[in-house]
Amino acid sequence: MKRTKVSGIILSLSLAMGVLAGCGGEEAGGSSDGTIKIGANLELSGGGASYGQSIMEGMELAIDEINKDGINGKKLEIEKYDNKSDAAEATTGALKLITQEKADVIVGAATSTNTLAQVDIANENKVPLITPTGTNETITVKDGKVNDYVFRTCFIDPFQGTVAANFAKEQFKAKTAAIYIDSSSDYSKGLAAAFKKAFTDGGGKIVAEEAFVQKDTDFQSTLTRIKKADPDFVFVPAFYEEVGLVLKQGREIGLDVPFMGGDGWDSPKLLEIAGAESLENTFITNHYSAGDPAENIQEFVSAFKEKYKDKSPDAFAALGYDTAYFIADAVKRAGDDPTPEKIKEALADTDGLDLVSGKLTIDENHNPIKAAAILKYENGKQVFETNIKP
Repeated sequence: MKRTKVSGIILSLSLAMGVLAGCGGEEAGGSSDGTIKIGANLELSGGGASYGQSIMEGMELAIDEINKDGINGKKLEIEKYDNKSDAAEATTGALKLITQEKADVIVGAATSTNTLAQVDIANENKVPLITPTGTNETITVKDGKVNDYVFRTCFIDPFQGTVAANFAKEQFKAKTAAIYIDSSSDYSKGLAAAFKKAFTDGGGKIVAEEAFVQKDTDFQSTLTRIKKADPDFVFVPAFYEEVGLVLKQGREIGLDVPFMGGDGWDSPKLLEIAGAESLENTFITNHYSAGDPAENIQEFVSAFKEKYKDKSPDAFAALGYDTAYFIADAVKRAGDDPTPEKIKEALADTDGLDLVSGKLTIDENHNPIKAAAILKYENGKQVFETNIKP
């Protein structure tokens, strides 16, 4: 997801000039009028729309709950921006939400590439940026330096890729694996690198490495090469639109070994694209499972279904919900005047916050310490398999 648009770049540059011109002037944020403004910079259309829409639904449910009592006399308010699943648009959105809408916090994007497009803007303007689901390691730490104003609610790629590799070895006794990535995605490349390291460090052998790019639709030639390599296991860390076709076409040519991916598979549309039969013997690492019997998870699932007409919340919805509570907790601890700076400091100090996706503690790199869920597909439905602790 690295498409660029000339118009988006021009608008971004013009807004950036506005930011520079306004340095030292009015601070970002809307807390002075009794509200904490959350700028939601999400993929509400385009290839990642399923993710962004789920995050928004989870956030809106949480904010409804939070605003019943408020936070130190204040309430949360969402200002939405559709980044259209495009990095240039995400940059434009971050600038607009900070300079024009005076957001106290930015939430988004859903994908790593679109989140990375906002990191420098958040740091330069000193407004916290929280991605609910961007797992690329460099979002919060680049070249050994922590991005001071950037946080995430999800675990990072190395953890997710390592969990998948260990699962392949332990569950299936896999000695060989193939990796099939979206080479246009930072997310996909990050998971693949972690999987490869963990799998080979454990004595496994990667027998095939193939790649596609976003919006590809014909995967038969590369899948045929993967089949010829005869792997015990295939790792496809990509997004649901392409994954659905990969699974369908892979099964059609007789590639019947276990497939596994990350949270990028987690969309109801995956079933529509792949079909239930193609999803058999496939697995994902994820942030939570609606099938987990834990009481707080089932309360969330019930509330979500009540608000959204019996729709089951996926992990993106759960992380959107958790992100709103992550912010609310930080605002509460930031005191009577929760400026973006104070909210940032409170986010960094989060320790043991109970959320739907697990107990959240933020480490020194602004990443959460939390467990991962393993889910499998049975008859087209996700089934909770187990939780893996860090």
